[in-house]
Amino acid sequence: MKKLPQLLAPAGSPTALHAAIAAGADAVYLSGKRFGARKFAANFDEPDLAMAIDYAHLRNVKVYVTVNTLIRENELYDVAVYLLRLFEMGVDAVLLQDLGLGLLAGRMVPELERHASTQMTIHNKEGALWAKRAGFRRAVLAREIGLDEIKTMGQELENEKDTATPAIGLEVFVHGALCYSYSGQCLLSSAIGGRSGNRGMCAQPCRKPYVLLRGEKDRYGRPTGLTAQPQRERFLISTRDLCVYRHLDRIVRSPIESLKIEGRMKSPEYVANVTSIYKRALQAIAKGKWSPSSEDERDLALSFNRDFTEGHLLGARDVMGREMSDNRGVLIGSVTSFDVQRGEAAVRLSGPFCPEKGDGLVFLAPGQEMGLVVQNVVQKDGLLRLMTPERVRPGSKVYLTGSTALAKKAQEIIASHNIEIPLDLTLTWQEGTPLLEARLEDGSIVLVKAAFKMEKAQKKPTSRQQIESQMLRTGGTPFVVQKIAMDYAGDLFAPLGALNQARRDLLEKVQEALLEKRRPTKEKVERGRDILKELNLSAFASPASTGTTSNAPTTSVGRIPSLAVYADSLETVRGAVEGGCQRVYFEIVLGWVEKERTLKTEKLIEEAKAICGKVPLIWKWPKITNADFFKFANPLLARANMDAIMVENVGAVQAVIEAGPKVHLYGASGLNVCNHLTVQALAPPLEQITLSPELSARQLADIVAAVRLFPDAPQMELMVQGNLEVMVAEDCMPLPGKAEYHAKEFWGLQDMRRIFPLRLDDDHRTHIFNSAETCLLDQMPEIFAIDLDGVAVDARGRTGEYAREMTEIYKKAIDLTQRGGETLRQDLESLKDSIRPLALGGITHGHFQKGLKDEIT
Repeated sequence: MKKLPQLLAPAGSPTALHAAIAAGADAVYLSGKRFGARKFAANFDEPDLAMAIDYAHLRNVKVYVTVNTLIRENELYDVAVYLLRLFEMGVDAVLLQDLGLGLLAGRMVPELERHASTQMTIHNKEGALWAKRAGFRRAVLAREIGLDEIKTMGQELENEKDTATPAIGLEVFVHGALCYSYSGQCLLSSAIGGRSGNRGMCAQPCRKPYVLLRGEKDRYGRPTGLTAQPQRERFLISTRDLCVYRHLDRIVRSPIESLKIEGRMKSPEYVANVTSIYKRALQAIAKGKWSPSSEDERDLALSFNRDFTEGHLLGARDVMGREMSDNRGVLIGSVTSFDVQRGEAAVRLSGPFCPEKGDGLVFLAPGQEMGLVVQNVVQKDGLLRLMTPERVRPGSKVYLTGSTALAKKAQEIIASHNIEIPLDLTLTWQEGTPLLEARLEDGSIVLVKAAFKMEKAQKKPTSRQQIESQMLRTGGTPFVVQKIAMDYAGDLFAPLGALNQARRDLLEKVQEALLEKRRPTKEKVERGRDILKELNLSAFASPASTGTTSNAPTTSVGRIPSLAVYADSLETVRGAVEGGCQRVYFEIVLGWVEKERTLKTEKLIEEAKAICGKVPLIWKWPKITNADFFKFANPLLARANMDAIMVENVGAVQAVIEAGPKVHLYGASGLNVCNHLTVQALAPPLEQITLSPELSARQLADIVAAVRLFPDAPQMELMVQGNLEVMVAEDCMPLPGKAEYHAKEFWGLQDMRRIFPLRLDDDHRTHIFNSAETCLLDQMPEIFAIDLDGVAVDARGRTGEYAREMTEIYKKAIDLTQRGGETLRQDLESLKDSIRPLALGGITHGHFQKGLKDEIT
């Protein structure tokens, strides 16, 4: 049997940390109060964080701290100081999303191990290879990757010829909540309410009900004749919870080095139960004596579940849980009748469970969901009688969602945990002063000289047995004394309290010696501080660098941005060129073609190039690029007639580099560029970079100003018009007659107030877009002042007429802003009025003016 993978448990609070360690976690992941992707967990302030790290290290458990939000320009200095403090505390690794933060950590504290968070959207071998060469020691893979693909990935990484950088380990989630969208690519919460998942504030709109709509498109690609499509389920983008417990032995045989349990927002009891079950399973697998336990599976479900799935990891087809989006518990029976006068439901139990007082139940029937806490348990005539707050229908299913018995089991796990660090003590005396020496398991020695002197006894000397008794009293510490050697004549006296203090002093020194081994040297910390001073990061943030634009410049200074258009059909390519654009980003849609994909793609590129003429044609690759895509796309790099490639993930960056031929490379918004260090991490090879749509005008100005200070800076661009892509998911939305799906139809999801357009790509992934169209036309003076190189209009999913007219409008806006004048604002507002009839779902400034709703400024 190969070495068991590490079991990594969540710790959203100090109590959950104790629970995870008590349950047998090999490592825990947790967050400070800032820069973590679970802002609404309890988390740890700095003193608690230091104590948590020490607590775990004394118990030989590793601590990984999540610093996995996107970092703005004005936060770079603060987050650098934070990284340095974490390094000084002795954390075992930090989990990072921001590419620039990875670069910063590597420069400042290269000894601090870096893990690429799942928020980095690493979903292919090339992405893991990019992370390896960027200095990351582990990649937390996207949840959408299958085990067979991971096995292949592991083998290819192991055979990687590059020995200049250490190997990279692979980590996967094995239990807990799943996201609908690829992590790091979800902007739905951000677009709806300004609470960004990339900043740790996701409002979980994926757990809300939606209605599926279908209609036709008008001349601009807007919906007409919308009708609701009948669906049995209401929660159309809600996923089930992941649970691979039953197939854990298969995963152990793979090249995965760490198994991760999701749940920093969950209770300590959840952490204790789930972690202990997986730990026992791993231990049994190591002994070759494991088979899945139905009791453990039941306890996993009782801990929390939205109905379990084995996920993409094991190739499950039941990832979605569209029926309901909250905890489902365990089915225990159904209602046979309801006594209206007594307000009492009669329940026939269908299994071994009988609820106890304090348990939580949910009654489910079509159109009804009712929960209660059991107050009294009465069984009569083989039926369970329960008082309910409202009438329930016969036939309603009854689920146990909260178990007092399971909570007690969790508390027992936590309370029973007692580690023991063995010590051997030697006591000698130097002119009457006790010298206490502790020898640790690794052979190291800690010596303490007592702060008192034992005098010759006048009456009754302190006995050898009394001294041994005081030395053995290690309660309240993680130490246990195994042997005591003593060179004692037996004729001295000391108060027992003084001996106790000497023992406490020794154990404190032993503890500190153990912890010092897990911390960097003072010289390494000082070197990090010196490097931080040299980086001068505080110089890159403007004093007013907040989410607002109250101090943003409004005069038309700076360079004149060029105009690019995103297109996904020859029709929109032609419209963009006729409208006068200066670049076309062509994301090719073949329409679910299974054969001759290479030939058809090459033909479309040639036709698009003919339409473009002298206008540069950039082949835009999809946001998600798996091995199959690279297999067909890479050979085209050498022969297809395009001017550049645009990519949206680091794996695609690496794939283009490895393909060989010199290709101009651009980066789209999926790379989440929010600071100048991320630009440096990507350029070269990227020659142009699209900045994050989650930045305000002031934040954009900060990053552009910082990038301009460096030689060979890449071009910087911003999307100024179009419906922002807010989700991309492996789910193929269950469209009625989806075999007939084509781009000429409109599909959308409707919540209580909005309609979100959706499209399916050639790999049957679902892409969801914001309900309102970003429009920054009236902000053109601010965009000029920011000093961007380019702006872009997104015409994907629209028509040639939309592409042409919108391009013409923005071309006029750029010309007007270049000329300036007293009536510029009025002229732009008038021009903006011509956009409204073209826009899909209204228009919005997005985050350009006000920024996101978060407190990390």
